[in-house]
Amino acid sequence: MGPYFSLSIEELARRCCVSGEVAAWEEFVRRFHRLIAKVVLRAAARFGDSSKETVDDLIQDTYLKFCADDYRILREFDHRHPNAFLGYVQVVAANIVRDHFKSSFSKKRGENLVEAISEGFVSPAGEDSIGSPKAIERSVLIEEIRRHLDLCVTGEDHERGRRIFWLYYRVGLSASAISALPGIALSTKGVESLILRITRDVRQRMAAADPKGSNQILRTNEGVRTAKSL
Repeated sequence: MGPYFSLSIEELARRCCVSGEVAAWEEFVRRFHRLIAKVVLRAAARFGDSSKETVDDLIQDTYLKFCADDYRILREFDHRHPNAFLGYVQVVAANIVRDHFKSSFSKKRGENLVEAISEGFVSPAGEDSIGSPKAIERSVLIEEIRRHLDLCVTGEDHERGRRIFWLYYRVGLSASAISALPGIALSTKGVESLILRITRDVRQRMAAADPKGSNQILRTNEGVRTAKSL
């Protein structure tokens, strides 16, 4: 567990507002990504477009909303009770989706087609739920990738490199979204170049260790995005 694992939500939000606290954002993503993804997926489906590309873009827009205006919505949130922030995250994500489709629909057919969005969506347990064979296989693969990643990413910027790698492959953030996060200090091209180099090194190490399984590296259906997308 990282050093931010035990922080309260209020303290974590405060740390996310401090420039350079990349580890705090990593913990923020760990805690809230599943919730954000669920709300975005359900809301987008209500508007008739739950494609992976649309959902990914809206999830990234949600994270960028938390960073906008010097993290204004994080700084101004009033933590009145422990669960208040969870509801706040859902509202922010739902509003991102609603605003996206409201703009799209108003250009085509009029604003009156935009309906209210409800929150609280919880997807049913599936074949990749915790404890399932697929989840176990994914965990094994991720641990193997992590082991090789630690050998590939060295030097004074190794922590940043590891975080960029996981934000891209596990969280699904684009290179442009990652470059906008505090503490990254790289352009979109810089992030893309770093991901490409690290991915190549990891794939080479894993292929050398297990030539027969080299085609299974960074598979989309194992919880990490395919390196072919680079």
